Amino acid sequence: MRRKNKDFKYIMSLDSELNQIQDLDVLLERILLEARKVVNADAGSIYVVTSELAKEAEKLSIKYSQNDTIKKQLPPGEKMIYSVFSVPIDEKSISGYCALTKKPINIPDMYNIEPNAPFSFNSTFDKISGYKTTSTLTVPLVTAHGILMGVIQVINAKDKKGHTIPFSADDELLITHFAANATIALQRAYMTRAMVLRMIKMSELRDPKETGTHVNRVAGYSAEIYDRWAYHRGVSQVERDKFRDILKIGSMLHDVGKVAISDVILKKPARLTPEEYAIMQNHTLYGAVLFDDAQSPADHLAREIALSHHENWDGTGYPGYVDPVSRVPLKLDSSGKPLGMKGEEIPLGGRIVAIADVFDALCSKRVYKEPWSESQVLSEMRKLAGSKFDPELIDVFFEILPAIKQTQQLYPEE
Repeated sequence: MRRKNKDFKYIMSLDSELNQIQDLDVLLERILLEARKVVNADAGSIYVVTSELAKEAEKLSIKYSQNDTIKKQLPPGEKMIYSVFSVPIDEKSISGYCALTKKPINIPDMYNIEPNAPFSFNSTFDKISGYKTTSTLTVPLVTAHGILMGVIQVINAKDKKGHTIPFSADDELLITHFAANATIALQRAYMTRAMVLRMIKMSELRDPKETGTHVNRVAGYSAEIYDRWAYHRGVSQVERDKFRDILKIGSMLHDVGKVAISDVILKKPARLTPEEYAIMQNHTLYGAVLFDDAQSPADHLAREIALSHHENWDGTGYPGYVDPVSRVPLKLDSSGKPLGMKGEEIPLGGRIVAIADVFDALCSKRVYKEPWSESQVLSEMRKLAGSKFDPELIDVFFEILPAIKQTQQLYPEE
């Protein structure tokens, strides 16, 4: 009873923390981590409800997977790479059945599921990884109005000696209570993501390249690059989590200033002329102006990124030292043009998003080009280190390439 009261107090203390997280993906990852902590689970996955097309049946798509045993086998700072997949919301899989019934499913031994159970266990992951899934507890994420948002599945409860044990009735009660609280935070994060994506949709109506999947990929790449960079720099986990949260939002809005650029230029089915390109460059200033009355750290970072993500490490980028509101140059070079930012004068967020944005553009089809091959893209990214890109961040980019590719799988072209 003492342990249960302590755990309930911990769950209640998490409410304010979870509600401070603004980005949906960062929140989902944190929810899974805390759910595992609550019931001392070695591993787990979190799924969200998705549908690829409006008329298509809803599915559960995996968003994050965590595994302490496998993580211990990786080099320090390395993240576990997992398969990206979706499952139907039906009775065939455990997570699908949980979503279908909106009820918890507690299985003591996955290799001895009751013969009359409608669902079955797919042991493919165990065979590939050498990890044995034994006990699982699968809980739906349901709003107060009965709307299904996703499913949490925690795996292999551990006792004090590290032995795998079944999840108890108390565990089921605790995680169900946690899931109810977490769903409230999720609803708020979904609203934030929806508002951001509506702004992106405005850009997409103007610029066909500025799609929801593109900005989600850029945000995902940016968060992964920052996280590994910050790990190497010894930044605390608390500070890393805070910055990742606002970086995801700010990086999604990097090109929102394009709403102020003429359709003649934005939708031109060919490369721009030098004169048109000069006009296009103003999108950085327009984007910064949108956040000129910054109300939060996320607004400040969004302004920095919008303004600086086209600056180059060697100082040849744009817009340089220019006041976004008046568009008056603040520093001039020898030719009388705005002096470009260079090196670490460029804010960290801008340096990171520059890498993420160019990488995604090279990998994507455009009206004037086909997608480049992976070898071509990676060769170009490496070649631009020290001129266009921060060389330290490019080293980090190549270090986390598996995580970059996983983000591509999470947000494929529509």
